[in-house]
Amino acid sequence: MHSYTLSGLAQRLVNDALMSNEEAHEASSEAANQNTPLVRHLVGNKILDARDIAISAANEFGTPVFDLDAMDMEMAASALIDEKLIRKHNALPLTKRGNRLYVALSDPTNLQALDEIKFATGISTEAVIVEDDKLARIIEKVLEAMDTAMEGLDDADLEDLDISGGDEEPASGDVSEKDTEDAPIVRFVNKLLLDAINKGASDLHFEPYEKAYRVRFRVDGMLHEVAAPPVNLAGKLAARIKVMSRLDISEKRVPQDGRMKMKLSNNRAIDFRVSTCPTLFGEKIVMRILDPTSAQLGIDALGYDPEQKRLYMEALHQPYGMILVTGPTGSGKTVSLYTGLNILNTPERNISTA
Repeated sequence: MHSYTLSGLAQRLVNDALMSNEEAHEASSEAANQNTPLVRHLVGNKILDARDIAISAANEFGTPVFDLDAMDMEMAASALIDEKLIRKHNALPLTKRGNRLYVALSDPTNLQALDEIKFATGISTEAVIVEDDKLARIIEKVLEAMDTAMEGLDDADLEDLDISGGDEEPASGDVSEKDTEDAPIVRFVNKLLLDAINKGASDLHFEPYEKAYRVRFRVDGMLHEVAAPPVNLAGKLAARIKVMSRLDISEKRVPQDGRMKMKLSNNRAIDFRVSTCPTLFGEKIVMRILDPTSAQLGIDALGYDPEQKRLYMEALHQPYGMILVTGPTGSGKTVSLYTGLNILNTPERNISTA
């Protein structure tokens, strides 16, 4: 009646007297027709208990059973792989020990999941069998936590900001154009840039670590953490910022410098100076915000003492010479220079800046 033999798992369920041969054939056939894994079909339709399947599978394939309720999922290594892979294979990386990544699966026959996760992470994978219902529940929780880290990005206009880079053409690399144009990533980066401008930040820091990623703004000389996106987005965020500032996205091992301009309105555009630096866990990026409108504050808004102001204006109006401006980050060097240029910018003068 049935033209195919049972899979190893289905046969084991029959051998363990959890279901009859006929029921196993019927369930296998229905699961195949619905393009659903057998374990998901059996548990979802309440044909068998998830725990019983996990124990049978462990005995058949010699793979350990693990109770997901016993693990603090905040410690899970789920951030190592993209959420698309987690959804596609119903597989969740649990922990990394040495050069092995232990992956929770409810179906140990899903070797494709182990292979694809190994390819994506570059780490050897080992299966750990878990109950399908608990796995489904925890995967939803983990993915919800990832989404929460990217919340607040629903503003449609964040995708359409007018941003232009420097003069060089970007080189193509191993990060595809699709990655750098990924709408959530585009919106996330644009939102951070707008937030930084609105908060009066002087710099943005994008910092990848082994198990975390953080974004910090420098406001009034002090750094404050503002976002902690999932660590598996580190490459996409770096690639997006590099594309925006016309840097070479294929070169990740040497520092690069570039610039970009964000047009906020017809009469206001903000310049960003972008520096990347390779680190152990990805590229650290620092963006310096240069607001040309700050030059229009005038000399009195710079906070100089009367004597400092007199010396600066005197030096500025010399026919030749040099003004050397030094100081720590955010102390007002650039704004001082912008203001000086603005004072000198009269119709009879020709100004060139480097």
